[in-house]
Amino acid sequence: MRSRLAPRSEHVRLAELVRDARSVVALTGAGVSVPSGIPDFRSPGTGLWQQVDPMEVAHIDAFHSDPARFWGFYGTRFATLSSKLPNGAHQALAELEQRGLLDAVITQNVDMLHRKAGTRELVEVHGSIASCSCPACGRAVTPDQVRERLRAEPDGVPRCDRCAGPLKPDVVLFGELLPEDALRRAQELCERAGLLLCIGSSLEVYPVAGLPALTLAGGGVVAILTQGPTPIDELASVRLDGDVVDELQGLLGALDDA
Repeated sequence: MRSRLAPRSEHVRLAELVRDARSVVALTGAGVSVPSGIPDFRSPGTGLWQQVDPMEVAHIDAFHSDPARFWGFYGTRFATLSSKLPNGAHQALAELEQRGLLDAVITQNVDMLHRKAGTRELVEVHGSIASCSCPACGRAVTPDQVRERLRAEPDGVPRCDRCAGPLKPDVVLFGELLPEDALRRAQELCERAGLLLCIGSSLEVYPVAGLPALTLAGGGVVAILTQGPTPIDELASVRLDGDVVDELQGLLGALDDA
């Protein structure tokens, strides 16, 4: 973890909101994992979808119509994500939870880094690479088993050992709905949150992009910590646009100084 920078006035204000809120919830997007070496999806020049068409490799129709091409993309992504480690932003959120200052993390990320950092109350609204399953019979396998089958199959498609159907990562692909239970839990958390920390998310992809409105409608406030613009910047009580690790370390420093 980086050494903590001296907190700025914005960090002091955010610390006040954290201490005073009836419930604090964090909503995280791809920007939280960028310091761990995982590219986000939409940044010009570096975003993952700048390099490949998501409709061709990450859509549910692509999985069904061309599983070999689908796994050509996801096999590499699995290998990349499995070696990554949590960064200071993940660790700061886990520390806030440990201090009793954060009720839950809702994440759009599938990389398991919040889990690895120690976050206990975690809602993964887009699923996780923690497992794959067979859409035909429901059999689930671990990532290690998937990697073994990727290497063993001539066409590079890991298959179910029960029915031989292609396995699918337990993540939400384009063209799929979010898991009902996870979305419902996320909505409940945001409705009662006194403060919603939106961290590393562009807040452009629905239905997750609609969660801050639930907090505002319930009388809570929103703080945005992300480097790019969002559609609701003007509604934020605190807006921080620096490196997410530095901003969250600044928040912890302000809490320590109080």
